[in-house]
Amino acid sequence: MTNDIARQARENGSSDPANPNIENSAAAAARARETLRIPRITIEAFCDTPDVAGAIENAARDRLMARTRVNVQMGGVNAAIEHYKSTATPNLVIIESRSSNDLFLIELDRLAEVCDSGTRLMAIGHANDIGFYRELIKRGVSEYALAPVDPVSLISSVSSIYGEASASKLGQTFAFIGAKGGVGSSTVAHNVASSISRRLSSDVMVADLDLPFGTASLDFNLDAGVGIAEAIHDSSRLDEVLLDRLLTQCSDHLSLLSAPAALERAYDLSDSAIEQLIEVAQASIPFTVLDVPHLWTSWAKNVLISADEIVVTAIPDLANLRNAKNIINVLKQARPHDPPPKLVLNQVGMPKRPEIKPKEFAKAVQLEAVACISFDAHLFGTAANKGEMIVDVSARSPSAKSFMDLADLLSGRQRSKLNGKRPLDLASLFGKLKRRP
Repeated sequence: MTNDIARQARENGSSDPANPNIENSAAAAARARETLRIPRITIEAFCDTPDVAGAIENAARDRLMARTRVNVQMGGVNAAIEHYKSTATPNLVIIESRSSNDLFLIELDRLAEVCDSGTRLMAIGHANDIGFYRELIKRGVSEYALAPVDPVSLISSVSSIYGEASASKLGQTFAFIGAKGGVGSSTVAHNVASSISRRLSSDVMVADLDLPFGTASLDFNLDAGVGIAEAIHDSSRLDEVLLDRLLTQCSDHLSLLSAPAALERAYDLSDSAIEQLIEVAQASIPFTVLDVPHLWTSWAKNVLISADEIVVTAIPDLANLRNAKNIINVLKQARPHDPPPKLVLNQVGMPKRPEIKPKEFAKAVQLEAVACISFDAHLFGTAANKGEMIVDVSARSPSAKSFMDLADLLSGRQRSKLNGKRPLDLASLFGKLKRRP
């Protein structure tokens, strides 16, 4: 039966702000979502109740389902049978029925007669019975969910059906964007990427998506290459072998897919090319840092929406406040089941510059800043001119600590140090058949 991530998070915590388990449960839910990947499939659902139909439609809008095509109809099993008498079945069929156990099994047997080979079936029922569940599995049903269902558990079920819920196979992506040009988003992205590679001794790739003006090669003191331009020029050719050839090694665990930073040609990126690049990177690299330029195109928006974590960097002035608020609101709406973007305030405390106080800035955008990086022209200028990271120039500086803390927060290293771990509860590892009263 389906493993309800959201319900587990609620059961492990409470509504009490003083309860330390709330942070643990929220982190567990976020960590569980990070491992979910849904392949390119077509899903058709036939529902008996508006609530289940609404939950499936809501799940279809989730960024984890971006590669799927979902169609939801009412009418339950009978509607599905009539439909597939004259139409080929998709990759996955979802059926909801309020029928009794015996009748539901008969209905599924009739449905099997009109289904094509290779089609997978997920059943949603209202019977809380282990014997019924076993009968469904015997008939080849891939997953059984007990109504009511929610979008997060549905996505988890689809992922488990296709066997792509494996953190060991697929890496995480972190997208960085500035609320305005020149706020230091690239500097934050590069320093965080370097910190992750050092602190976890795990491979990290930085992809500089600002093809004409990218600064990643300068920040890492490397020659500009054709890395990312070649990777997206003919994305159908891109695989792990080609990606590895295009990467430039920055250190033992840090690689760069550099931007050409040349203006001889225009760079019109397509959604499919960037999507293919990210998929290939996730298949072999634990962490991918996407340095997204300050622009709002279809591909840039999709990169942000599809990332596991988003970091918005801003400086504390009015234009940044407006832009950050707009970006954060759009991304919250597009990713309703994900944690909100992370806000970083940069260049805080610049002499003689009127500023919005960090607390007021956070209140206006309805998001607390995870880092406030003080203005330090000498430190950041020295690092930029030398092509070094902040930790290399001044390892004990507050800015270096901020980058390390942000790296821990994104990578999960901070979560692994949380106190108050619970004993292993086997019931939480499997879908529960008995519902609470």
